[in-house]
Amino acid sequence: MSVLTAEKPRIARSAADATTPRAPANGALPPLESGDRLTRAEFERRYEAQPEIKKAELIEGIVYVASPVRVRRHGAPHSNIIGWLTVYQAATPGVNVADNSTLRLDLDNEPQPDVAVWLEGGNAFVDDDDYLQGAPELIVEVAGNSAAIDLHDKLNVYRRNGVQEYLVLLTHEQEVRWLRFENGEIRVIEADEQGVLRSQVLPGLHFAANRFWQGDLAGLLAVLQQGLASEEHSVFVQQLQV
Repeated sequence: MSVLTAEKPRIARSAADATTPRAPANGALPPLESGDRLTRAEFERRYEAQPEIKKAELIEGIVYVASPVRVRRHGAPHSNIIGWLTVYQAATPGVNVADNSTLRLDLDNEPQPDVAVWLEGGNAFVDDDDYLQGAPELIVEVAGNSAAIDLHDKLNVYRRNGVQEYLVLLTHEQEVRWLRFENGEIRVIEADEQGVLRSQVLPGLHFAANRFWQGDLAGLLAVLQQGLASEEHSVFVQQLQV
């Protein structure tokens, strides 16, 4: 005689369940690790549960946890860029600058750009959770060992979500890539005959790459001051105050 055994019914999982790892039976959250494929909500839960992690990003649904930060490759140039942008902010009411802040872009992307610059009343805003949401006018990334992602996956994420300009500082090569996203196309902002790059979305924001790579902060700010004294910046400030 054959013996019949009953199997426990299988419960179909939803698409969201199928792509999100299950929590352990003890209720503890799994650690946040590079390479994890997570929803934005799960990424935020794990990130908030690990305050020892200072920078983690979700790019196209994949987690990237930052490595320790080196001084010459990242910390010092990052500091100089913040100083440059803060001077521009002080002279341009309506411009906001955030250092290393989480940016909610879409359901698969939550980067933490080195610097985000946005206009009051523009496409980006600080939400009720105190996160930046939407597309800033300008994003800056200091790329030491992260150039591969900064110039590929992140670039496409920023372009697709409506960021207007993207400045990438390649510290190993000492190169600058300033890109303008316009109608889905990528345009390179070229330096003029004096070696100065000029933002097209933030008038008066002038950048001297040679001064920057020489560590000449005074020279970098002197070139910026020329931009702040320009007619285009004066007109822009008047437009922001309307």
